[in-house]
Amino acid sequence: MIRSVFEQRPLDAAVADAGSAVLEFDRARAWLRSALVGAVEPLGAEVWVLDAALEQIVLVGHPWRGLVPPGGRVEPGECPREGAARELLEETGLRPRLVERPAAVAVRSFGPGWPETLSLSYAAIGDPAQPLIAEEGQPAAWMRLDQGWDSCFPDDVLRIRRYVKLLRSGSSAW
Repeated sequence: MIRSVFEQRPLDAAVADAGSAVLEFDRARAWLRSALVGAVEPLGAEVWVLDAALEQIVLVGHPWRGLVPPGGRVEPGECPREGAARELLEETGLRPRLVERPAAVAVRSFGPGWPETLSLSYAAIGDPAQPLIAEEGQPAAWMRLDQGWDSCFPDDVLRIRRYVKLLRSGSSAW
């Protein structure tokens, strides 16, 4: 498949970030290799904004997905890291520096009947004292990681806790 530079740049960035992600779920790297022969659209990206004590995370109340980390669709021509930062700003008003190494890569469908696609999760440290400026109809709040939350992605809480455990152990997740 021949792609324009506009299409190839985000895909190259997604491949690089997927390869360096701390955690892999759903055999995402193998899925990506097989998907590269066709269209890999839309890519998804999100940010796991944690407090410095690694006890809380910012979640957004999505109308039908439930509580999810801020994120969404990577726009055409946009790299996943750029899309994650943009979505974070739009949904929470936050602009923390994203950790260099992506937290996780997964494969998921973002809606009923939607195709599976690659989703990259990035991490950042935020300050719970900083006010959250939520998008209309999608409230944002800090939630404790030792509590569960309702989401259409029920494994997310376990995946995020696994990442936090690696951070606490002093691994090279940062």
